Amino acid sequence: MSRPRGIAAFTPVAVFLFGVFTSGARAQTPTQTPPPTPAAPTPGATSTQVAGRLLTLDECVAIALEAQPRVQATLADYAAARYRVNQAFSPLLPQLSGVASATRSHIPVFVTNNAGQNIPTTQSRDFNESFVAQAQLSQLLFDFGKNLAATDAARKLAEVAVEDVELQRQLISLTVKEAYTNTLFSQRLIRVQEQAVERAELNLRSAKGFFDVGTRPKSDVARAEVDVANARVDLIRARNALRQAIVALNTAMAIDVDSPTQIVDNLIYQPTTLDRQQLRADSLKQRPEYRQAKLRYAASEALERQTFRNFFPDVTGTGAYGGARSTFDASWSVGLSLNWTLFDGGNRIARYQEARANVEGSRARVKSTELDIIQNVEQAEIAVDEAQERIQAAQTLVASAQENFRLAQGRFDAGVGTILELTDAQLALTQAQNTESQALADYRIALARLDRAVGRR
Repeated sequence: MSRPRGIAAFTPVAVFLFGVFTSGARAQTPTQTPPPTPAAPTPGATSTQVAGRLLTLDECVAIALEAQPRVQATLADYAAARYRVNQAFSPLLPQLSGVASATRSHIPVFVTNNAGQNIPTTQSRDFNESFVAQAQLSQLLFDFGKNLAATDAARKLAEVAVEDVELQRQLISLTVKEAYTNTLFSQRLIRVQEQAVERAELNLRSAKGFFDVGTRPKSDVARAEVDVANARVDLIRARNALRQAIVALNTAMAIDVDSPTQIVDNLIYQPTTLDRQQLRADSLKQRPEYRQAKLRYAASEALERQTFRNFFPDVTGTGAYGGARSTFDASWSVGLSLNWTLFDGGNRIARYQEARANVEGSRARVKSTELDIIQNVEQAEIAVDEAQERIQAAQTLVASAQENFRLAQGRFDAGVGTILELTDAQLALTQAQNTESQALADYRIALARLDRAVGRR
């Protein structure tokens, strides 16, 4: 809908304009229109639905978007902004009020008689003599478009509030994806450390067997025992990291932190090809921050128009009808007024200059936001490419470390290798598996952050 350009508000079109502007505040793109503000679901009910289920990433995101109070708060903010549009437009509609008054008085006065003498007396009025009841109607006839400009600005700010809703949804989706990936990463580390403990215990049994038959010194047993203890400590840390990751995931989904959440493992490598130019173009279309910057710029322009039109007068028509005294004698009045502030100490000039400065600032922030978004997209793309390269290198490293450990274990069992050689090979294998798991997790998180940089949930 194009922006209204009329400079006056007249009674015959007031109701029509009201419908146009209030509906304009609700007109959004199909993917950005927020639903009516729902009641926030209780954490207990959501936790019950989650318990015992194997959740996918999409299901976790959906639960978070439904239950997160931050989304509920931004929906309420949008509703408040939408009502401010109605407030801004209301001066253009008829203003109707009722007045009823009655007084009782006893006032001493002097009355001059025919002889010129002042005779003291009193004037008394009872309630029934002074009673007046009227219905008063006023209508702004012409204001040079001041209220239209204010309504336009309020409508733009309501659209900014809509983008706040989408922004919160994207941020929550990113938080859930990161917590989901960190949970899978912690689970992967637990499996790696459990394998490390098994290998260390196997080496310990071998070292003890060789020591018992006198082919290995006691130091080999002691070194193997140290390796078992270190592996168990790392396993404890991995399990604690998993507990923290589940707490973060449950919090992101706005459910009970003690819920035994179970999720589907998607920590696998799927190569991705990026179209950099397309991603940049999509980010400028889909990022709510960019749309907000442009809407704030449009709102500042509308406020500038309003402050400029404050230099012109308002023309208002008034009318009143009612009755007076106990007999309710008819009384009525009509009037036309012109209100024009000729000088106010420079206040309106200063406000107009402030509005112009705000327009310039908003224009600059649009460009600044565009640069920030492009930078975010580029950084996210680089992170994705780096993670893909690290995964490929880590997979090669794991294969080499497994072969090296197999050879070292064979040499140790044959009696030609040392315990140091074996434990070094075991540590290198564990580190290689950790590196691969970290690269896979970083890759998933990099993809999630790329989605956020482009403006996707």
